[in-house]
Amino acid sequence: MKINYYPETDSMVIDLKMKASSNSIEISEGVVLDYDEGGNLVGIDIDNASHKLDLTELILSKLPVTTHKILA
Repeated sequence: MKINYYPETDSMVIDLKMKASSNSIEISEGVVLDYDEGGNLVGIDIDNASHKLDLTELILSKLPVTTHKILA
């Protein structure tokens, strides 16, 4: 999974799987779910992210993964 925030557009893109999307559905204003050819959710796009999310903190709990911290 990969999370990118773009301050110049105040948008967040969450790639749940590294697969191309073939279908997108806007579920609320500025929130789009991306699906692959099999109908599986592969991404989430959020416009005006700073108004919809708390961008000051990210907590990961009990995920069986290696984490990488990148400061920009």
